[in-house]
Amino acid sequence: MPPLPKPAATRQRRNRASTARTLAGLPDGTVVPELPPMREWTEQTRAWWADVWASPMAGEFVDGRADIHGLYVLAVLVDEFWQDPSTGLAAEIRLQRQCFGLTPIDRRRLQWEIERGEDAQERTRRRRAQPAPAAAPTDPRSALHAV
Repeated sequence: MPPLPKPAATRQRRNRASTARTLAGLPDGTVVPELPPMREWTEQTRAWWADVWASPMAGEFVDGRADIHGLYVLAVLVDEFWQDPSTGLAAEIRLQRQCFGLTPIDRRRLQWEIERGEDAQERTRRRRAQPAPAAAPTDPRSALHAV
């Protein structure tokens, strides 16, 4: 008879992720910081800044005020890219934005999930409740023939 498995409470490894979160966006009443007045920002950079702070990831930036400085640096890189695009700037932007979970793969690495609305959950529930379309059964013997 094989040994019984250990109780879950006594297992050493639980594969818990310390960064796993479900993101819901900025808490109510949070003030979105403005771009610093150190330069004339391009319209594309202003739109990018607004998109970053409207994203669900913005709630993670507010907790640590040190994050804002990294976002300012990233904003400068984005602004310079829009003024004079280069592969070097694109590569640096790609590296810097990983720190803030701004792409789907970055969120996957950080184990961040975006909170889904009730409508999305309801559509998923209805889709899963529908029966799968019945495929015509095929007889594997129909492919066999005598030579």
